[in-house]
Amino acid sequence: MRGDPIRRPCPSSHHEADAIDGPLVMLMERGVATAARLMAVDDPIRVFGVTLVGVSKTTGVKLVFTLALIAIVLVLRWGVLAGLRRVLGGDVADPKRFWARQGLQLLVAVIMVVGVLSIWITPGTDISTGIGLISAGLAFALQQVIVSLAAYFVILRGDTFDVGDRITLGGVRGDVVRLGFLRTTIMEMGQPPSVAATDPAVWVNSRQYTGRLVTVTNGAIFSDPVYNYTRDFPYLWEELTLPVGYESDRAEAERILLDVVHRHAVVDDVEAQRALAFMRSRYAMADASLDPAVYWRLTENWLELSLRFVVPQRGVRDIKDAMSREILTGLDAAGIPIASASYGIVGIPTIRISAPSQPE
Repeated sequence: MRGDPIRRPCPSSHHEADAIDGPLVMLMERGVATAARLMAVDDPIRVFGVTLVGVSKTTGVKLVFTLALIAIVLVLRWGVLAGLRRVLGGDVADPKRFWARQGLQLLVAVIMVVGVLSIWITPGTDISTGIGLISAGLAFALQQVIVSLAAYFVILRGDTFDVGDRITLGGVRGDVVRLGFLRTTIMEMGQPPSVAATDPAVWVNSRQYTGRLVTVTNGAIFSDPVYNYTRDFPYLWEELTLPVGYESDRAEAERILLDVVHRHAVVDDVEAQRALAFMRSRYAMADASLDPAVYWRLTENWLELSLRFVVPQRGVRDIKDAMSREILTGLDAAGIPIASASYGIVGIPTIRISAPSQPE
C-alpha cells in the first residue's frame, strides 16, 4: 500500500521569504524597543540647562504619536470625502452627501477621542481626580460650546431643519447651506417690504438672496423660534392687496383677480393636496383651503380686495410679478382705476385784498 507523497517546502522559496521578512521584522522590533527604552527612561527634558516641568521623554513620545494619529486621520478623512463626492455625486444639498459627510465627521471625532485617550492614559494612571477637575472647568468655560454641540445632535434627528431648508434662525432668514458641530451657515435672503426694516436691515425687498453668508450658533434653536418654510409643507399662502374705488365695477375686478391667479398660483395641484393631508395627519392643524379666494374689506377711502392663494416656497417674487402685470392689463382694459388717497377741495373762502391808502 503506497502512502501519500510528503510535500516539503522548496528550500529556495523558504530562504527568499526569510530574506524578505527578516529586515522588516528586525526594523519593527528595533522601533518598539527604542520606544520602550525612551518610555522606560523617564528623564526630564532640559533646554539650555532649564528643566521643563512636566515634560519628559515619555511625554515627547506620546506627543509624537498624537500628532501622527491626527495627521493620519485627517488624511484618511480627506481621501474618504473625495471618494464619497465621486461615488455619490450630486450637489452639496443632496441628502445622501449630507448624511455621509455627517457620519464621517462623527466617526472621525470618535476615533480622535479614543486614540488620544489611548495614547495618554495608561493602566497605571490615576485620572479620576484630574478628569473631575478638567470636566468641571470645561463645563463652566465652554457652556455655549456644549449647548451648540447638544443642539447639533437635536438637529440631526431631523425634527428641526436639514441642509437645503429655508428657515429663519436667530433673526436670519435664508437657506441652510452647511451644518457643522457648533454652527449653521445660512445664505441670507431679503425680506418683504412690510418687515424689511427689521434688524438686521437688508436691501433686497423680497425673498431672494442678498449674497451674505451668515453663521448662527446651533444653540439658537433652544432660545429662539425656528421658522421653517419648506419642511413637511413646501408651500406658502400669499396675499396680494388691490384697492378699488366704490364707484368702480367691483365684481369685474374680482373676476380679473381670480382669472390671473388660476394661471399662476398652485390650484388643483395633487402634490400640494398630499402635502396638506400629511400636515393634518401629523399635526393638530385646523382645516385650510388651497383654493384661491378674494376677500373684501371696507375702508374710509376705497374697497380693499385681498387675493389669497398658494405658491411654492421658492420663486414667489417671479409669480407675484407676473400676476401684477396681468392684473394691471386687465384693469386697464376694463376701465377700472386703482384707488389712491386724494383730497377734494369743496370750497374756497373769500379773500379780500386792499391796497394801503396813500397819504395826501
